[in-house]
Amino acid sequence: MGERNQPVQPTSKKMITQTQLLDAVGGFSAPSKMPCHGYSIPARHCKTGRKMRKVSNSICSICYALKGRYAFPNVQNALERRFKTIRGRKWVADMVAAINAVEKSGYFRWHDSGDLQSVAHFGKICEIARLTPNVRHWLPTREYGMVREFIEKGGVVPGNLTVRFSALMVDGAAPETLARRCGVQVSGACETAFSCPASRQGNVCGSCRACWNRETFNVTYKTH
Repeated sequence: MGERNQPVQPTSKKMITQTQLLDAVGGFSAPSKMPCHGYSIPARHCKTGRKMRKVSNSICSICYALKGRYAFPNVQNALERRFKTIRGRKWVADMVAAINAVEKSGYFRWHDSGDLQSVAHFGKICEIARLTPNVRHWLPTREYGMVREFIEKGGVVPGNLTVRFSALMVDGAAPETLARRCGVQVSGACETAFSCPASRQGNVCGSCRACWNRETFNVTYKTH
């Protein structure tokens, strides 16, 4: 998942390297489990997560993105750099350019750390997905209200973006009724859910792409 210094052709006449494109958005993450790059921001900035961390047996109370290598200063600095770019005037254009230049797998993962910050933030992610039609995007979120408000205001989730409402509690159910109303997917405990195979294959996705597949309504994961 390294960054190559191969030049790409931007919309202007000036040549810009992949490194420069990534610098503009604070870089991408490279989760070891994933077949693609990701985009992560500090978990401490999560809106719902900040409240749920105080709730016993909640997923957020055992958040993996607040421990292990995520706690290293260099990783936290990288997460904070990305977080600061979100409100930038060119963030959408810069993300589109970086994804088109760097992501060759055809897939992209949003928020292996962190979550949506606002309705406007979600709208920007939808626009980024719309402008990168050759890439399948996956966005897990516990900010149900932000997604619902976006939809109710006439927002459209592009077909190449799979949004999954994640369960709040360990071994808990996801809000399936709300998800169906919003036209999105879920990840939560359910007898009929597709079970993520990563724990049975070295903690990697391997050939599985269920999380990015809108036809797979519910994906359940082993607690980690």
